[in-house]
Amino acid sequence: MKSNSIIMNSKVMLIVCLLLTSITVSAQTMVNSLEELFPYLQQDSVEVVLKPGTYTIIAEDIINDKFKSETNIDRHKALVLLLFSGNSSTYDFTNVNLHVETKVLTVYGEYDEFYEIQVTGNNNVIKNLTMADIGSVNDYPKRRACNVVMDGANNKIEGLHLSTKGSYPYGYGETFGKGGKNVIPHFKHSAFLVRGYKNHVKNCTIIHRSYGHALFMQAADEPLIEGCYIEGAMRSTDDMLAETGTGSDGDKAGFMTYFGYKLPPGYMMSMGEGGIRAYNGGETIIDGVEYNRGTSNPTIINCTVKNMRAGVTLTHATGTKYVSGTTVIGCERGFCIGTGDIVDSYADTQYGPALGVDYITDSGMNAEITLLPYEGKSYNGSGHAAIIIGSNHKITLKNSNPNPDQNLKINIGGDNRTIGLLAKDENYSASNILLHNFTEYPVVLDDNSSNCNGISASKVLDEGQNNHLFFKEILKD
Repeated sequence: MKSNSIIMNSKVMLIVCLLLTSITVSAQTMVNSLEELFPYLQQDSVEVVLKPGTYTIIAEDIINDKFKSETNIDRHKALVLLLFSGNSSTYDFTNVNLHVETKVLTVYGEYDEFYEIQVTGNNNVIKNLTMADIGSVNDYPKRRACNVVMDGANNKIEGLHLSTKGSYPYGYGETFGKGGKNVIPHFKHSAFLVRGYKNHVKNCTIIHRSYGHALFMQAADEPLIEGCYIEGAMRSTDDMLAETGTGSDGDKAGFMTYFGYKLPPGYMMSMGEGGIRAYNGGETIIDGVEYNRGTSNPTIINCTVKNMRAGVTLTHATGTKYVSGTTVIGCERGFCIGTGDIVDSYADTQYGPALGVDYITDSGMNAEITLLPYEGKSYNGSGHAAIIIGSNHKITLKNSNPNPDQNLKINIGGDNRTIGLLAKDENYSASNILLHNFTEYPVVLDDNSSNCNGISASKVLDEGQNNHLFFKEILKD
């Protein structure tokens, strides 16, 4: 009897295993075209694999309503090529190349915005898609465009390789404006917008060749940006000014910037905007409910940002802000988070300061940054290796640059100068700063600094009040 029972149990277990295997196999659906994929984007609990290959969306597809979904958030009407509105689904795009012709940016009609991908459902995984804008950098949206927008909750986009192209004007960075007041009207195209709740961007690559942000957050609570690589393009102001007499957009504007003065030589500017950026406003939709709020509790881990206007800027986020293991290379400014923690991170000073602070009201930043060497000429016209204003910051700057430019200073208090602020006479205060400077960049305590302490491996010029930051020779290996 016992033997029969064992045999029966074994048969039952075998049947269960076969059923589970059958369910697993049948749950994964292979589709052979974008047209076949489209209905699955609205479904719950599906596992979909798009057949490897190259798929191209052209302007005629939009004109003929071939790929056309709509979303409305806070009265902003968006045209979306691929709208992921289902829940708890997985979409595998391994070895898939999705090409979107930049002419598509010019034909979306009455819509306020254009998105190539938007996620509005919850608990979805989208993985391993390679997506590229194919065409001219001068094809631009009639209003605004963004390649990827994440709404909903607990979604993950992993392994995305995104190449962004198409905006106006392109090639001048923020010279002629960045929204609101513009010398030349702007039509921006950003790459990746994170909104919603606990959305996760993992191991993604963004090659950014348009004027707009690479990866930015609006109305996002607890977003996680992990293992991402972001790369923009730089151009010197000398190269821009060489267009004088050519009839280019910059030449027609007389290179008069929206800052109120003519573009100066000697700077390097990004053709894009923020690498990783958080905003204090925005709209999102979760479970069909719209939220109007800022960004809170962002986490940035093990990312690299290269050649953007700013590397990691979280000043306008609230709550807990945490940056770890992140490297910023060749940006107009490296890190700027206002409050919160920067741990085990890296930045160079070739085109701008490695660390900045936006407002004198910013307080309580804890930063540990290693300053990196770089190859080639310095275009850091700001004169800062770091600029620290505000209060109650604890900053450790480590050295990985054997020959730091002595014309660049670690400034505590004083001007917060960048290319956009050259015409202003600024003098910002700094107080209760603890600085451990293990680099050979000299330190300047401005006359508007007070009660600052610490040690420095380089010379210190103190023009402030009640400061106790002293030179201390650091033994080298």
